[in-house]
Amino acid sequence: MSIDLETAARVASLARIRVDKDALPALAQEFNTILGFIEQLNEVDVEGVAPMTSVTPMRLRRRPDVVTDGNRQAEILSNAPDAREGFFVVPKVVE
Repeated sequence: MSIDLETAARVASLARIRVDKDALPALAQEFNTILGFIEQLNEVDVEGVAPMTSVTPMRLRRRPDVVTDGNRQAEILSNAPDAREGFFVVPKVVE
């Protein structure tokens, strides 16, 4: 797949990036280089390789699933600048 100048300009527009017309050939070339690298990665045989999130095996720490001291609504709402009927009150941001 090859990116032409028109496609590079469209991608820049969609990304809200202002690109001068004289810089479009360089941008198109960069896109083509990236796509070439992706095609190169697609040639790698990854069958049988388990997905991983890190290069070192790690397990997430888990806390015990125990009931904590809930039912502290009044104490929590006492820190709010404005609270009504058991809820935080925030200023309206949408008209």
